[in-house]
Amino acid sequence: MRGEGRVFQRGRRWWIAYYAPRDGRSVEHREPGGFTEKEAGKKLRARLREVVIHKGGHRQFQGPRQERVTVEELLRGLERDYEIHGRRSFRRLRSHLRHVRAFFGMDRALAVTSMRLRDFIASRQQAGAAPATINRELEGLQRAFALAVENDVLAASPKFPSLPERNARQGFFEKADFQAVLTHLPDLGVRDFCDWFYWTGMRPGEIRSLTWAALDQETWTIRLHARDAKTGVGRALGLEGDLRVIIQRRIGARRLDCPLIFHRNGKPVGDFRKIWKRACQAVGVIGHHLYDLRRTAIRNMVRAGVDPSVAMKISGHKTRSVFDRYNIISDEDIREAVVKTTAYVAGLPAKSKLSPIRQAKVAER
Repeated sequence: MRGEGRVFQRGRRWWIAYYAPRDGRSVEHREPGGFTEKEAGKKLRARLREVVIHKGGHRQFQGPRQERVTVEELLRGLERDYEIHGRRSFRRLRSHLRHVRAFFGMDRALAVTSMRLRDFIASRQQAGAAPATINRELEGLQRAFALAVENDVLAASPKFPSLPERNARQGFFEKADFQAVLTHLPDLGVRDFCDWFYWTGMRPGEIRSLTWAALDQETWTIRLHARDAKTGVGRALGLEGDLRVIIQRRIGARRLDCPLIFHRNGKPVGDFRKIWKRACQAVGVIGHHLYDLRRTAIRNMVRAGVDPSVAMKISGHKTRSVFDRYNIISDEDIREAVVKTTAYVAGLPAKSKLSPIRQAKVAER
């Protein structure tokens, strides 16, 4: 009967035929079903289920065309989406997808199952990749599948596993140590860059993007444009105290041939990890990373009593959960909490104001 499909043999192979939507109409589809009647019947029932799901409005019917889609096509679609939207993380994405491409090659997208994904994880672990690295690589592939489903290229996406990450850095700077490191940095541009980072906690990429057009010298306010913010949301920062001193130094170092506030001899502040490492070694604070300044800025704001929502506006955090992850509690914080608790308890009355029940009855007589 129409709507139930049929199975028929042509030569050595079995075929299936069924009615399904195409270009807004219900037309007959024919495709190979396998080398046995049983195999063809199983495939026909699967196709009819897809048609029912489509008619119910839950998912678009894809049929045999999705079986020809490769992982490489999905990855190219993802890269094209990043280019169209001008995402700043495009270079990082391509780096993450390098190992995904090497493992899956020209695999069909439908062949990527949970088991296949676990095989990828095992392969990367054997190569010495960290859990966070593997998760970032899987996130790129997961986004490629999600985009394919969104664009009706695939009907569904596999379930992606995720590894626990326990490598979150917890470093921060004490003020004296940071001031000492500043004195060992080679030029004023790098020193001011780090000083600004220490006070604001802004992302390095956002600091690099600040131009003189962002400075309102009448109100002493800097406005980060939305296109330069990682979260896509612009924000303003009032310049008071040390921040104004830093900007005044930058005004003194301003060059007409460079629109950037923070620069090195008229050129953008690039990667200076080597000189940063040497400065830390000279002071004796080995192992500190530049990004520790972001954690330090957030911790200092919280310690100073700044409302977390305001601190998030300054640092550029979009969610409270990520902000709290940066607000590291140090051993000294815990020690200070114990001291405060001890002092509070010591000030409580040592003598009870209540009388024992037995003594109270004697007094009544």
